[in-house]
Amino acid sequence: MGGLPAFGAAAAADADAIVVGHGLAGLVATAELVAAGRKVLLLDQENEANLGGQAHWSFGGLFFVNSDEQRLMGVKDTYDLAWQDWLGTAGFDRGVDDPAGQDYWAYKWAQAYVQFAAGEKRSWLAGLGMQWFPMVGWAERGGGLADGHGNSVPRFHVTWGTGPAIVEPFEKKVRAGVAAGKVVFKFRHRVDELITTNGAVTGVRGKVLEASTAARGKPSSRTTIGDFELKAPVVIVASGGIGANHDLIRQNWPGRLGKAPGNMITGVPAHVDGRMLAITANAGGRIVNPDRMWHYTEGLRNWDPIWPGHGIRILPGPSSMWFDATGKRFRAPDWPGYDTLHTLGSITATGYDYSWFVTTQKIVDKEFALSGSEQNPDLTGKNIWLLLSRVWQTPEPIQKFQTYGTDFVKAATLPELVTGMNRITGTNLINLESLKRQIEARDREIDNAYSKDAQVQGIRNALSYPGDVLGRTASAHKILGSDSEGLVAVRLNILTRKTLGGLQTNLQGQVLGASGNPVPGLYAAGEAAGFGGGGVHGYRSLEGTFLGGCLFSGRAAGRAAAAATGG
Repeated sequence: MGGLPAFGAAAAADADAIVVGHGLAGLVATAELVAAGRKVLLLDQENEANLGGQAHWSFGGLFFVNSDEQRLMGVKDTYDLAWQDWLGTAGFDRGVDDPAGQDYWAYKWAQAYVQFAAGEKRSWLAGLGMQWFPMVGWAERGGGLADGHGNSVPRFHVTWGTGPAIVEPFEKKVRAGVAAGKVVFKFRHRVDELITTNGAVTGVRGKVLEASTAARGKPSSRTTIGDFELKAPVVIVASGGIGANHDLIRQNWPGRLGKAPGNMITGVPAHVDGRMLAITANAGGRIVNPDRMWHYTEGLRNWDPIWPGHGIRILPGPSSMWFDATGKRFRAPDWPGYDTLHTLGSITATGYDYSWFVTTQKIVDKEFALSGSEQNPDLTGKNIWLLLSRVWQTPEPIQKFQTYGTDFVKAATLPELVTGMNRITGTNLINLESLKRQIEARDREIDNAYSKDAQVQGIRNALSYPGDVLGRTASAHKILGSDSEGLVAVRLNILTRKTLGGLQTNLQGQVLGASGNPVPGLYAAGEAAGFGGGGVHGYRSLEGTFLGGCLFSGRAAGRAAAAATGG
């Protein structure tokens, strides 16, 4: 079974390389190995239905600098501006200049990645057939300072076809490798140990899980039916992060973000368990920045869940008012789309694990999008007519969440809205008079084209960008005004998602040990490597950088592993 030599190779080696994890980073690395003529075993504990991993479920956002799409929208972007934004966002502070520091290689990866995003990234992917929606999104608008957190300009490029369209060209390359006898898939192979010989990683061993017909994202059986042991001169770990492992998230939760939420919903399938991180550490790999993570604050409980605790994120425009669980409005920079982790800390500081948008149907219709390829059938299916229908109607997935979800309240009047908010939480935390006073104060700021309310200033700023005017920002209006088209409140839950730390790697994707030297034969890519270097993002993300990190680190590891196994 799994322990038999593949490709007719000598029993000492079953392949030139073993890749653990068939998500985006693993597919990219495998494609690079195949292009170099190497023979690869591609292992994953899940079945073939899950090929592509988390990238399949993604909205398909990619971070480009000075792209054709940006120029079309009148956006002026440069490498210098993007690097300024990355540094202000990442906040690298753990030994950037010390080869033993946790941020030493993270910083180098960040610099290389921003150069990549400003250089060949777009042309490379376009050459593979990818296209991008022309209206560039403006995610993570920042904390208020030019050299601080956030994107100074819009850089979130939505791939036409969303996440599946990013996976597709690499899956095709790998499947072509299978047809050519260069790749063997090993589905339902759970790696439990990296084999080391004289200090070098020389293979993997683990359990074969029983066959599964579970649909993509659905939990699968963990019943074992046998053992396997496979050998190769290089192993690439591309097994993803810890997003579905709430215990591991809480274990690594940083004090700077307050107390870990008692209740969280889950943004990734159950198999995203982080188990390969400890397994790789046991083989000598160094894990750095484990306390850095990226969780969203605008999570909805999925009314039609695919995996346990399935949550969906609202991708909000800038206009909804944001209140804590007691009905107190958040201050700068805790507004929709500005500073995710700062807002997360502000929410946990309240002692509650949820918060509220108070908004209008007019804002919902124009500004709400939902994360996930399955929540965007127009973009995922490349259906231009369905996409254009967003102009005159609420997208069907949002309509369904409003109708069937447990987190939406819709009302004609503010008293009705408050009653509904208190009803779905089973509390009386929201006081009508207090909420009304805060909303009316904000509404008075709408009467002029200028304002002292910084969020209203941000709305005006958004309305100066053509991309926001066309697709992401409602015209400035009063929440309690006659043109609001109805009031809406949305309970927002903490949604688990990304691991920002991970296995420390050099620029070739080699996993480093405690000494700072590479562990021979061992490479890592994607989320398992903190998207490069054990934490390319530092403390925060500029968004659109997770898929790109998988692409960039997977390519680097695949090329380096191919070179290491050459002739």
